[in-house]
Amino acid sequence: MTKPQLINLPKICDPRGNLSFIESNGHVPFEVKRCYWIYDVPGGLFRNGHAFRTQDELIVALSGSFDVVLNDGAGEQRYHLARSYYGLYIPHMNWRSIDNFSTNSVALVLSSTLYDENDYIEDFNEFIRQKNG
Repeated sequence: MTKPQLINLPKICDPRGNLSFIESNGHVPFEVKRCYWIYDVPGGLFRNGHAFRTQDELIVALSGSFDVVLNDGAGEQRYHLARSYYGLYIPHMNWRSIDNFSTNSVALVLSSTLYDENDYIEDFNEFIRQKNG
C-alpha cells in the first residue's frame, strides 16, 4: 500500500462487549515494531505535524474521536476517527497532524519501525523539498 487508507479491523460482537484486534502483516500492511498512544490532550489543542522518512503507521481511535490531517505534498485530506474497529494506514512521507480531540480520547499508533529521531521531518518546507526530490 502506498496511499493512506482506512482499514476495517475485525469486530467480534458479543452481548458481553465487543472485541477487535490487529495482526501484523494481516490487518496492518507491515510488521509492528512499536506502539504508543496519545491521550489527555487538552481541549482545543493539537499534536504538531511531522512526517517520517521510512516509518509507516496505523492509527486507531481506541476511545473518543479526533481528526488526522494528512498532506502528501500535493494536497490535504482530513480523516475523522471515532470507531475502534477502523484504522488509518499512513505510509511514510506523508505529513500528518492530529487535532479535534474529544474528551477522554485515546489514539493508538502502531509503527513499522523502532523509534529513530533521525526519521522525523519536523519542518513542513523541508518535507516538501524532500518529497519533491
